Amino acid sequence: QVQLAASGGGLVQAGDSLSLSCAASGRTFSSYAMGWFRQAPGKEREFVAAITWSGGSTYYAESVKGRFTISRDVAKNTGYLQMNSLKPADTAVYYCAATRRASSFRFVSDYDYWGQGSQVTVSS
Repeated sequence: QVQLAASGGGLVQAGDSLSLSCAASGRTFSSYAMGWFRQAPGKEREFVAAITWSGGSTYYAESVKGRFTISRDVAKNTGYLQMNSLKPADTAVYYCAATRRASSFRFVSDYDYWGQGSQVTVSS
């Protein structure tokens, strides 16, 4: 098993940047693909970004492409989500997740392990 802990959320203004971290513990994190999802009040959890085991491939939701960057530091067992040009529509609780299964990495069901959420609030 792997345990995940997300951090770095906060309150920012539109146009600002914020970086989220996801610290992993337990089994070797390098063998897991990692994803970020978000859930706004009253809405379903939605895919934001994902990165493969090797870090060689990344995937983004259209709504964040060009603004968000997912990365990972295997030595630190940590994944990151750099969020730039934030918009009020980005306001949500952000979750990191991990999986060893090969998949599209875009669906909640693709992941086996989840961290606790980190609130991101973007004011206009």
